[in-house]
Amino acid sequence: MVLSSQSIRSRFGRTQEEGGIVLEPYSAESQQPASYDLRASELVVIKRQVMTLLASKEWVELPLDIAATLRCRSSFARRGIFISGGFVDPGFRGHLTLCMTNVGAEDLTVQEGERIIQIVFHEVDDAGDGYSGRYQDSFGVVTAR
Repeated sequence: MVLSSQSIRSRFGRTQEEGGIVLEPYSAESQQPASYDLRASELVVIKRQVMTLLASKEWVELPLDIAATLRCRSSFARRGIFISGGFVDPGFRGHLTLCMTNVGAEDLTVQEGERIIQIVFHEVDDAGDGYSGRYQDSFGVVTAR
C-alpha cells in the first residue's frame, strides 16, 4: 500500500522503533497527495550526455515497516533528465544520492532546494531486519563503495 500525505505526516515525531518517518528539513510545499518531492542539496549543472550524482537536501529515515521508491518528476523527464536511485530499504538513514543523466539537447541547471525527485512510501508486511549496508548514515553525495 502507498502512504498518503496524511499517513506520511502522521508518522513524523516518532522514533524509528515507533514507526516514525524523518524528512529533515521538511517542506510543506514538497508534500504531495501520495509522495514527497525531495530537493537538491546544491546547485549543479547536468551536462548533456553526462551522468551526475546529486544528494537530496533531506535527511531520510525509514522505520522497519516502510520502504520507498524514487521516481523522476515529470517536469525533469520532459527536459530529458532520467533519474535513477531506485529503492530505499526499511531502516535506511541518510541523504539519498541520486544519479541524474541528461539525454536532452541542452545542459540543465538544477538550483539548490529545487524539487527534483519523488519519494513514494510503501508499507512492508511482516517487517524484519532493517537496512544495515554500506550506505547507512550517508551524508551528502556518496559514490559507489
